[in-house]
Amino acid sequence: MKTQPALLPNLSGLRKARKISQENLVSTDKLFAETDLPLAVFPAVDDLDSISWAASNRQWIQSLLLRHGGLLFRNFPISSVEEFRQFVTAVSGEPLAYKEQTSPRSRVHGNIYTSTEYPPEHVIFLHNENSYSSTWPLKIMFFCVTAPQEGGETPIADVRRVFNRVPVKVRDRFVQDGWMLARNFGTGYGLTWQTAFQTQDKTEVDRHCTANGIQAEWLSEDRLRIRQRRSAVRKHPVTGETVWFNHATFFHVSTLASEIRAGLQAELAEEDLPYNTYYGDGSRIEPEVMDILRDAYQQETIKFPWNQHDLLLLDNMLVAHGRSAFRGPRQIVVGMSEPHSADQENTK
Repeated sequence: MKTQPALLPNLSGLRKARKISQENLVSTDKLFAETDLPLAVFPAVDDLDSISWAASNRQWIQSLLLRHGGLLFRNFPISSVEEFRQFVTAVSGEPLAYKEQTSPRSRVHGNIYTSTEYPPEHVIFLHNENSYSSTWPLKIMFFCVTAPQEGGETPIADVRRVFNRVPVKVRDRFVQDGWMLARNFGTGYGLTWQTAFQTQDKTEVDRHCTANGIQAEWLSEDRLRIRQRRSAVRKHPVTGETVWFNHATFFHVSTLASEIRAGLQAELAEEDLPYNTYYGDGSRIEPEVMDILRDAYQQETIKFPWNQHDLLLLDNMLVAHGRSAFRGPRQIVVGMSEPHSADQENTK
């Protein structure tokens, strides 16, 4: 399969094409000619109170989000992390703490965090936040404090469409068996278990793992191995649509940059890698299947350059996100909200 390039913005006639709504306070427009993900939302008045407007129009924002999967709020008078936190709260309630951490982040303000703090030359593959956990946010928001000089986009992909691109035979295996994330702590690579679980207490780690369907094995005083089996395909709790919702591609060792993968494999046995993924029954995912999955995401990838103070709202179960490599300073902060769990699905 051939990977198509990311779509280019449709800039011609942008303003005249906008649809004015919400009593002429905001306008909407397609950012790209070929797709309406993300739908762009602009203030139509100079003195818009963004926070009050968002709180008063939650239902309207939600209806657009469910239809499009992502909304880009551009040119809104939001310029600080605190105002971003207030916007998150106005749209969908208090931001959530980042639990079961898998990547380095820093808390900026309340439960607003930096985006993943990997070196700028590294690409972060697309994923749905916390799909490896028993509880995940339904909404995730990104705010551009500092736009990079070059690159640094947050690529996105509609995982309804990703699901449809995965061949039926491949899909059926994942529907039947799910997927498994294996993690190792204490090898000198990746996060420590203390950082991942935000505690120094092994008993608390064991308690969390038991409560959340995670198999934990202490290999030594500071060596911990965990395995968590999750569904690879889920139904959206509001729309009922089938979505490809997992980290099976993201955490698979073959998705790493070649030099990083080679270094880890030279130092560690497969079972000791900091992260790797398998079918839910623990068997290896075939290389050709991983190629198919990566291609499905790449075929659906959309990206656009950040403008300072852009705010991107995603339905975390409809749209995956990642990060492009970049040059120059870049600060994107993240807020997550509306926890949803597998238990909620099982009780319906």
